[in-house]
Amino acid sequence: MSRPPAALPPRAGVGFKPEHFEAILAGPAGVGFFEVHAENYMGAGGPPHRRLGALRELYPLSLHGVGLSIGGPRPLDREHLQRLAALRRRYEPGLFSEHLAWSSHDVGYLSDLLPLPLTSETLRVVCDHIDETQCAVGRMLLENPSTYLSFDESEIPETEFLAEIVRRTGCGLLLDVNNVEVQAGNHGFSPEAYLDSFPLRAVEEIHLAGYADAEAGLRIDAHDSPVRPRVWSLYASVIARIGARPTLIEWDNDVPDWPTLSAEAAKADAEAARVF
Repeated sequence: MSRPPAALPPRAGVGFKPEHFEAILAGPAGVGFFEVHAENYMGAGGPPHRRLGALRELYPLSLHGVGLSIGGPRPLDREHLQRLAALRRRYEPGLFSEHLAWSSHDVGYLSDLLPLPLTSETLRVVCDHIDETQCAVGRMLLENPSTYLSFDESEIPETEFLAEIVRRTGCGLLLDVNNVEVQAGNHGFSPEAYLDSFPLRAVEEIHLAGYADAEAGLRIDAHDSPVRPRVWSLYASVIARIGARPTLIEWDNDVPDWPTLSAEAAKADAEAARVF
């Protein structure tokens, strides 16, 4: 039995969770692809790879990194890059993505995706790191962040920052629509205006998720609930402009049963079909 094509279809997919494995195999799953966090598969073998190998025989995959610290000032971890490259060769994912964020300092790793000051120096560092990553791993997508604070020294609007990264490196973009809504609420700007200035032509994948409301009106990118109505509306506006794209439903905490998760993916497919 040959693998399905690596390219992701312009449909909705979901993040793969081991507790859903048996239900998926009983399929068909009714989704276009599955996405996995690369760092969960850095080992050489064992049950994680047995499950992922079986899944790859049935569906295309998207590989999503969370630990590269591509915005950090220190050199990238070459061993981490090598492991990412090995994963890409092993599973032939249709897309590989990482975050516009940093998560390491000196020899320590911080389990978070932290914001960057949007300056000319940061832009240089990020572009250098993307060039290094693309040489080692292959072409990548960069995801717009969800943030809870901003830096006084930032001098470049985020959408211009992302557009310049694309121009300099040739990478694509992963547009997380939920992150746009989270940032808009936290920083007091219009999500519609943000999307109007976003380099949409570079978008090759979209993420949708639910967020949590914290104290003092803070929004947390929690990935623990259904997609909010406002995020669905923003998603529809994006699809109306650029057409359908591979779209991931992110639900990583308080993970629901398989029928609930797959229903969210079906809703994304229905929304794209309605709009475009």
